[in-house]
Amino acid sequence: MNILISGGSGFLGSAFSKEITQRYQSMNKDLQITWLTRDSRQAHPDNIDLMTYNELATSDKTFDVILNLAGAGIADKRWSDDRKEALLASRIKPTESLLAYIASTGHKPKLLISGSAIGWYGTQGDKPLTESSGFETDFAHKLCDEWEKLAVRATTYGVPVAIVRTGVVMHPDGGMLGKLLTPFKMGVGGQLGNGKQVMSWISREDWVGATMFIMEQYLANQTNNQQSMLSGDNTLKTDNNTPVTIYNLTAPNPVTNHTFTKTLGSYLHRPTFFTLPEALLKLMFGEMSTLLIDGQKVLPQALLDAGYEFKQPTLRQALEEQKV
Repeated sequence: MNILISGGSGFLGSAFSKEITQRYQSMNKDLQITWLTRDSRQAHPDNIDLMTYNELATSDKTFDVILNLAGAGIADKRWSDDRKEALLASRIKPTESLLAYIASTGHKPKLLISGSAIGWYGTQGDKPLTESSGFETDFAHKLCDEWEKLAVRATTYGVPVAIVRTGVVMHPDGGMLGKLLTPFKMGVGGQLGNGKQVMSWISREDWVGATMFIMEQYLANQTNNQQSMLSGDNTLKTDNNTPVTIYNLTAPNPVTNHTFTKTLGSYLHRPTFFTLPEALLKLMFGEMSTLLIDGQKVLPQALLDAGYEFKQPTLRQALEEQKV
């Protein structure tokens, strides 16, 4: 199995690479992972190959699966016009490079797994959202939608596409939880706004597990000419019938910001008396404050229907088992 990963050194790509390497070694299966990078001097594990985007453009190397995760963090900086353009470009340009490679290679990948986010659904409060739900138009939706539509073009070349719409990923090594641990451990953590906004989250372990599950089930279904994961409410129609499937990578038990705050504080044995008012959040973060104030109740219906069993379905389990 040869896997190419854009964004391989990141918070999700590195964890996926480590876990699937250990899994395949334990099963005595051949595996080679290549990280796509702009810097050939990038630090990487000895068992990982590096390939630059320029090298990819002329490479005759073939890959069974491509995992497209490249993209700047949407919550890392305030959303100025320049930042919005940078967020889009950081997703579009790597995806365009992958599409150019797919178009040129004679041995097409068996699957493209392309990243996205639950921001695709836009702000819809506490309305339950599954893969068949519609969207509300805002910047997060437009960003995700352009990224997804570009990735779907891989079907033009007969390559199936799985879109993974990721929620808030929980792990102490990074992401939102990594940023919050210090203030919470200092006893100055607290809820945001009224705390009623719903947060759709997933542990990093389950993100990795779900992504591997999608990949392995997809390939197995192709080999056995089965359609169980290639049809349903999470499947998009394409002109040549090459399948596109959508998966929400969220835990089955979303929580309100109030519940998240109290659960993390209780786990760390720290008080959570503070509240950041909505008006202050809007002043501090501008348009980006919607990520903190406006909730989304996104459910992993497609994963559950396909038979994926969450290792950490509750927030408390995720905190305990990931040794936060």
